[in-house]
Amino acid sequence: MKRSNLIKTPRFCFKNVEFFLGGFTLVEIMIVVAIIALLASIAISNLLRARRAANDVYAQATLKAISTSCETFAISHSGNYPVVMNDLITTSPPILRVDYTAALTGGYNFTCPTFADTGYICAATPVSCNSSGTRIFTISTGSVIAEVACS
Repeated sequence: MKRSNLIKTPRFCFKNVEFFLGGFTLVEIMIVVAIIALLASIAISNLLRARRAANDVYAQATLKAISTSCETFAISHSGNYPVVMNDLITTSPPILRVDYTAALTGGYNFTCPTFADTGYICAATPVSCNSSGTRIFTISTGSVIAEVACS
């Protein structure tokens, strides 16, 4: 049996070369596009969830760094804590190299409303609740960290 009798797909000839037209149907292409869109939506939601979790961990780590810096300052200054964030940065050598309260970092806004020679309280609040972070963290004298759900 000749090969041309076995193949029933449409064909055309261009400069004595036969081309077979065996493409995909519109339904097949739409199914593939729908599957890709479904996989992309699953992947994007997982990536956003991972990003929020990473921001939460970053906020906790930053607050712990600020707290450790305050405790180190108190040890080297006869038990007196820093009065302003700048005290941690301007000491020689600097105990903290970055003023985290100066700008938004890691999806969180860091504030230290209480800086006194007897203690400190610092907080990390997400820039956009449930988008850049899921919890509000506070840390106080003695490195006591607390968290509340973002609402």
